[in-house]
Amino acid sequence: MSSTGSPKRGGPIGRRAARKRAVEMLYEAAQRGSDAVTLLAGRVGSTEVDPIGDYTISLVEGVTARREQIDELLAEHAQGWSLDRMPPVDLAVLRVGVYELLWATDVPDPVAIDEAVGIAKELSTDDSPRFVNGVLGRIGSIADRLRAVL
Repeated sequence: MSSTGSPKRGGPIGRRAARKRAVEMLYEAAQRGSDAVTLLAGRVGSTEVDPIGDYTISLVEGVTARREQIDELLAEHAQGWSLDRMPPVDLAVLRVGVYELLWATDVPDPVAIDEAVGIAKELSTDDSPRFVNGVLGRIGSIADRLRAVL
């Protein structure tokens, strides 16, 4: 019990868990045809769901704000895959990965790619980790140039 008398619900949320939660929220919003930030706002502070960490909020808001740029980059670098053909979970993973690569200044590029691949292993198909690694690797190889113009 905390000093306020309510039970504690775990400690701080780690970055891997925060990323996974962001992917899940982006996926759910896409499946419902709703805005991810609106979905997030309805859950933050709710006692009916697990606490949502600051990094999850940052990722969902960041991906939503930059979605048009992110999707253009994904369409350009997915080599033969349109966004409509991508499995929805992979698309959510890729969006978070691209956001971290290009706009999360405290996340090294290899970490952003590795984390996205790990989440794809957990949440998607057997082929997804290789696909995610390939797309993010191509974007990561030009990330410095992209950051300079975005």
